[in-house]
Amino acid sequence: MSSQDIPEENLPAEQDHAHGAVSVADEENPFADPGLPPHEHRIQDIDERAAKRSERAVALLFTVSMLATLGFIVSYVTIPHDRAIFVFPIGHISALNFALGMTLGVALFCIGAGAVHWARTLMSDVEVADERHPIEAPPEVRAKVHADFREGAKESGLGRRKLIRNTMLGALTLVPLSGVMLLRDLGPLPDSKLRHTLWAKGKLLVNMNTNQPLRPEDVQVGSLTFAKPEGLEETSEEFQTEIAKAALMIVRLQPDNIKDKRELDWSHEGIVAYSKICTHVGCPISLYEQQTHHVLCPCHQSTFDLSDGARVIFGPAGHALPQLRIGVNDEGYLQALGDFEEPVGPAFWERG
Repeated sequence: MSSQDIPEENLPAEQDHAHGAVSVADEENPFADPGLPPHEHRIQDIDERAAKRSERAVALLFTVSMLATLGFIVSYVTIPHDRAIFVFPIGHISALNFALGMTLGVALFCIGAGAVHWARTLMSDVEVADERHPIEAPPEVRAKVHADFREGAKESGLGRRKLIRNTMLGALTLVPLSGVMLLRDLGPLPDSKLRHTLWAKGKLLVNMNTNQPLRPEDVQVGSLTFAKPEGLEETSEEFQTEIAKAALMIVRLQPDNIKDKRELDWSHEGIVAYSKICTHVGCPISLYEQQTHHVLCPCHQSTFDLSDGARVIFGPAGHALPQLRIGVNDEGYLQALGDFEEPVGPAFWERG
């Protein structure tokens, strides 16, 4: 339905807007101002039922934005950060990242789409041509701007169309909560999570390669073996989180070559167990030099002396590698005699 199908008496009265002076092209003025075409009314200008439908559509978009913002908050609080989902054709991705991206995207899109639909269908679309004027604003121009602003506010229907106003205010009020919720990552404090690992008294040392418990005779002098706690399986959802704290490297030295008394007391027949996690930025240590008993972190070349309490002898690491006290159980398997005495990995702000 177009405005040409509506009787003249049913059309809204045209406002007296300046459309600019129309001129005719000639030799002196080849680029004449053709003026503006006649204004054609939209269906919403003619039919109040169509205007109500547009109003409800805008309100629906704002309402969906509010629901999406609430979905963002619920997703952020309830979805574990390590959960993965399969999304075709992307593949396996983080469920939390997918939920946050979708909900925040929908919330912002619906606010924008609602504002555009409101402007295109309900706000005044009468073309107005204004003559150029000097940059400075004389009092009469400022008065005109204020008058135009008041007229535009009136024509927007913000005061008259309360459904749009209320839902828009609701959407604009809720969407900033998405950013506020992100501040949760500044806390809560880690408490004791960084101070403890899965190692405990009686936990067997399991070879990372064979997945079998280790005996003293399995560890040869000069060799480097990596171990994990008994019961930690690679198929577990918590494997990556726990192995990042509990990864162990085992080296066998001649007892006479061990310079540190506590290291010797915490070893078994020269077998020493140290955290594999570098104390600089947490890289896994994997390089061992058997003549010097030094281990090297491949990331930033921090070097530790395993014959002297794993103290730092080179590189940016701030402190020695934590040692795990080990022994042998009744069946002859190597076992932990407790957890690490200090937090593993890099320093953190509440380290004591």
